Amino acid sequence: MSQRFFMSPNALALSPSRQNLWRLLLVRVLVLLAQSLSVLGAYLSGWFPLPWTALLLTLGVSALVTLMTLVRLMRDWPVTDQEFSLQLLFDILIHSVLLHFSGGPTNPFVSYYLVPLTIAAATLPWLYTLALASMAVAAFSIVLIWYEPLPAFQMPVGPPGINLHVIGMWLNFAMSAGLISLFVVRMADALRQHAQRLAESREQSLRDAQLLGIASVAAGAAHELSTPLSTMSVLLKDMQHDCQDADMREDLALLQQQVSQCKVSLQQMVRGAEDSRRQPQRLEAADTWLKSLLARWQLMRPEAAWQWLPLPAGPIPPLRVTPELGQAMLNLLNNAADACPEGITITLDWHGHKLFVRIRDQGPGVPLHIAEQLGTAFFTTKGKKGLGLGLFLSQAAVERLGGSVRLFNQEGGGTLTEVVLPIDEETADD
Repeated sequence: MSQRFFMSPNALALSPSRQNLWRLLLVRVLVLLAQSLSVLGAYLSGWFPLPWTALLLTLGVSALVTLMTLVRLMRDWPVTDQEFSLQLLFDILIHSVLLHFSGGPTNPFVSYYLVPLTIAAATLPWLYTLALASMAVAAFSIVLIWYEPLPAFQMPVGPPGINLHVIGMWLNFAMSAGLISLFVVRMADALRQHAQRLAESREQSLRDAQLLGIASVAAGAAHELSTPLSTMSVLLKDMQHDCQDADMREDLALLQQQVSQCKVSLQQMVRGAEDSRRQPQRLEAADTWLKSLLARWQLMRPEAAWQWLPLPAGPIPPLRVTPELGQAMLNLLNNAADACPEGITITLDWHGHKLFVRIRDQGPGVPLHIAEQLGTAFFTTKGKKGLGLGLFLSQAAVERLGGSVRLFNQEGGGTLTEVVLPIDEETADD
């Protein structure tokens, strides 16, 4: 059974071959404009007895192929090396025909053959470049023998030694240098961007593989933890019932609350996975979402002392949230509480189409020698107390929504964790 694969429109638009064909079309339009102006100037000056019908027909064919190429680029068809080679071959043939009718090797624009060959060498495999170079040499050899001479190129213009041929050579050099620079610079930039996208795609694939492995382990752990947590809950209730010491009963009640919170977290993990499958995202006011998240976090970390700073003026924007995003924020809040459970400040702000959640703690900050390693899987600054997954999972969840997580050392001490999330633009505009 055969399978067919289709490229998405975005992938087609970002294809280097497609972008190169757009640039070649731009070069062809500029050259066609210069050729048309040259023929018009020759006709108006009366210095060049040229076969006007043949030249106009050649320029018309070039314009028609240019228009057909433009229409072709509007279609979602991939650009192959064969097609790009044929486009360059067409430019070589059109240039040869024009040279035949306008002086052949005595035409100062004869070296324009190097422009399509330079483009071919920069974009195509060596076999295609070799074939085009052979065609260009063959065409030049034919034009060298079979052409219509134009003595007017030797007409003196200006100071001694300066004639139309010399001026044409200067114009040809300036035009060729500009076109080659334009194409090669843009092409090199497109290749760099393409390589960067490939690197980001590989990195994302590795991260997805790590997340899949972590999710599998987490699912097994959640299943295994349900039984011991239930046992602990039963034993704590019996101990509370039998204990006569008031202080001890209070501690046991706290332990019972923490065990209950663990069971709730496991249940929410399972429900969250099911909700993500059925409805990946939901729309919610940013402050409402953050308030419910902080209330949940307060039950998890009752020892943490935090302050939510006042909201800025204006309507509160909506936010597309997922269970993974909520867990990511809890991980970041726990990191701040682990660094220093006192003096935590939380800020909610927005500018344009970006929403910012900033968490500042009073801990020791991030050591500079390990700053680049933060956010990688299984790397932690907490020693044996940490698993090295909190920041890694938080970054992955936020980036899936088009946001980012950044950490900054503060001058007064502590770490500022900034979460940037996109605001739902359609609802915000309404």
